[in-house]
Amino acid sequence: MDDGPSEPLGAAGRRHWRESTITRPDLNERGGVFFAAVEMTRMPMILTDPNKPDNPIVFANKAFLDLTGYEEAEILGRNCRFLQGPGSDREAIAEMREAVAKADAISLEILNYKRDGSPFWNAVFIGPVYDTSGELLYFFASQLDVSRRRNSEQAYRQSQKMEAIGQLTAGLAHDFNNLLQVVNGNLELLASRPLDNRSLRYIDAARSAAERGAKLTRQLLAFARKTRLEPTAVNLSELIINFGELMESTLGSQIDVQLNLRRRLPAVLLDADHFEMALLNIVINARDAMPGGGVVTITTKSLHLNGDAAARQLPSGDYVAVEVRDEGEGMPRHVLERAMEPFFTTKGVGKGTGLGLAMAHGFVQQSRGRLEIESEPGQGALIRLIFPVAPEATPRVPAPPAASPAPGPIEVAADGARILLVEDNPEVQALAREILASAGYQVTTASSGDEGLAIFSSAPETFDLLFSDIVMPGGRNGIVLAEEVRRLRPELPVLLTTGYNEDLLVEGPARPSLDVIGKPYRRVELLDRVRQALAQTEPSPRRTPSDFGSAEA
Repeated sequence: MDDGPSEPLGAAGRRHWRESTITRPDLNERGGVFFAAVEMTRMPMILTDPNKPDNPIVFANKAFLDLTGYEEAEILGRNCRFLQGPGSDREAIAEMREAVAKADAISLEILNYKRDGSPFWNAVFIGPVYDTSGELLYFFASQLDVSRRRNSEQAYRQSQKMEAIGQLTAGLAHDFNNLLQVVNGNLELLASRPLDNRSLRYIDAARSAAERGAKLTRQLLAFARKTRLEPTAVNLSELIINFGELMESTLGSQIDVQLNLRRRLPAVLLDADHFEMALLNIVINARDAMPGGGVVTITTKSLHLNGDAAARQLPSGDYVAVEVRDEGEGMPRHVLERAMEPFFTTKGVGKGTGLGLAMAHGFVQQSRGRLEIESEPGQGALIRLIFPVAPEATPRVPAPPAASPAPGPIEVAADGARILLVEDNPEVQALAREILASAGYQVTTASSGDEGLAIFSSAPETFDLLFSDIVMPGGRNGIVLAEEVRRLRPELPVLLTTGYNEDLLVEGPARPSLDVIGKPYRRVELLDRVRQALAQTEPSPRRTPSDFGSAEA
């Protein structure tokens, strides 16, 4: 009995397929029904003669010729090694040679190559054929193209790996945002005190580094598909036109940007700002792949997926595709397989974080689309972003960005409104309390959802605002706390904060009306959002949320 994962039928085989005995070894007798069956079967088969030098092929059926693309005259008399290539596993080749040398049967999968050079995964079985006296006459070999299964398995493993990396990345980014909140907040408080110019320069340098850290966490959350999007119906061709001037100035004079944009594209539902950021990262990668200059071509087109939708892990329907093609060095297979992993980069030290494609991939997936990469060494690269067509809606034509006015001074709370602050991180809690108290608010703190509910329940009419973190230990997070508080005081304003917005995805009628401020927030941003929340004496009507959603795990 045999066992192991390489059995051709997926189960343990018996001795009848390990070897064969024949009484008429003449290959010229081809008039029988069994020979006709071998010629007509779709299973590729060959015979080799170990009694001749180099164990050449002496018979190949038509299915083998169809599989490999060779003609019979091109393979008869040759050893099977012509099917091997640069990607063939050397250990598997050695294993087959050892089995042939010992006249043993073997079953394995190996990467082989067709006549045109295209690779395919070949499930090979090799077994000896004897005559009645026990003399070895031939080796029989059957093949089966299992490329589709291998590619599906590889895609599944890659998606599982990316999902695991995404979960880890999101958790790290969330915790890092809490640390940045403490650093940024205390630097702001320190900068508000009388200091000499040298001390202020030190503070500015530290704040600049903290801002870069905050940008990094935003990129990580974008890759992990846990950033908060604000999708609107947009025409991608018009969006790219409005974005073109910034793109060209970013790429520099050595790069020629050619736009091949289809007019009257159907609208897609996505966050325009995040799309621009994703596209900018992709064209920057294209620029870096052409250090001597070249052409970057951006194309938009409509796409209908039907039979090939499942292969792209998308539902059937209408889509809009944006393609970015460069004339760069291209990517070998091992780089292509890791191109969308965070922090993976082939650039030199200090020339890239390895987050550009990862962030773009996360954004496209969160927008219910797909990012595809096609590339070969020396052939440049094609990055394709596919987005589903939006339901009937008038696309928004984005206006060119305008300069933001400088923020005015924050008004001190004249009435001393009382705020219930619920935050499990003691440093963040102390910082938020100091910011709010310095603005004239009366602040009561709690370190968990349970403690916050107990304090509120003891005097529900006392508080004017609930300000709570979303992610907290225990069974009562910020969203659950907000719902229970509003059952006691439906008109109470609620402001939530978090490092990412995954918990807002939980279904529930109250979720769309909750205001959220992301971490790390600045003092001026927090006080402005608190003032806005307090100005709403009762929840104002909100727009009906789209079925697009915000974030998707």
